[in-house]
Amino acid sequence: MEKYAFLFPGQGAQYPGMGKELADNFAVVRQTFEEADDALSSKLSRICFEGPESDLLLTENTQPALLATSTAFLRLIKSETGLQPSCLAGHSLGEYSALVAAGALVFADALRTVRARGSFMQDAVPVGTGAMAAVLGAEPDVVAQICAEAAQGEVVVPANFNCPGQIVISGHAPAVQRAIAGAKARGIRKVLLLPVSVPSHCSLMASAGEKLAGVLDGIQVSPLQIPVVSNVEAKPYTEAERVKELLVAQISSPVLWESSVKEMAASGVSRVVEVGPGKVLSGLVKKIDKNLTLNNFDTLAGFKAFIGEVV
Repeated sequence: MEKYAFLFPGQGAQYPGMGKELADNFAVVRQTFEEADDALSSKLSRICFEGPESDLLLTENTQPALLATSTAFLRLIKSETGLQPSCLAGHSLGEYSALVAAGALVFADALRTVRARGSFMQDAVPVGTGAMAAVLGAEPDVVAQICAEAAQGEVVVPANFNCPGQIVISGHAPAVQRAIAGAKARGIRKVLLLPVSVPSHCSLMASAGEKLAGVLDGIQVSPLQIPVVSNVEAKPYTEAERVKELLVAQISSPVLWESSVKEMAASGVSRVVEVGPGKVLSGLVKKIDKNLTLNNFDTLAGFKAFIGEVV
């Protein structure tokens, strides 16, 4: 039996129009977006389907929009194929989609939590104070050393270990700029400042984590029906009591994505399905383990091709 992992994307995968074609063609997708609108008393579906992009890029919209789209696609897969993944993982925000898929979080609770998470993250650091940058073609220990040298009393640390040769750093904007200069001075081939308003997955998010813990306190968490490989530990877990602590830790801890994918492959996973808009994670997985078979879809034609391959 082929073992599947379902992966759920995080911020950066969103685009205006995501989910619209599949919602127009499948009632289960349309109903999921309607459920999201009801849960948030908002027109989230309209922002997903029509934009404008400026509204979709507001963090408190982006996070529930991605969660809603991924959950809609997940329900579509279940209704049309009955596929059962052996494990789940999500990149940063995508971990909430994975926990909904695992049955740990109720969809409406997760939507309200990630909308709050987005605003807590934005409030933690004034716009322009923080930054993130992608460092390409450098080893993790070298990136860590560059950050240590660039900090000078401020925060700059490795935040996402995405795949071999792609590490994202995060922290105070001046420290990130010093790290960029330090990386270039060492001859690192490419360092890109990312278009984000929040320095995620570093200690500057500690206050957001405290507020998030308060929201999570009011939410019911069920045991996970499918193991989720957490960003913080890159290990699978199923215990309900671990969900909240890991989600709070995640907001200011690095995303161990490369290690997470390697963990899933080592457990016998041979096919990875990216459940959500775009194919950011598929691109990363390809660089982590070339032996994994990849599937993703966000159009009707893409979904039909996926069905043809797996059913």
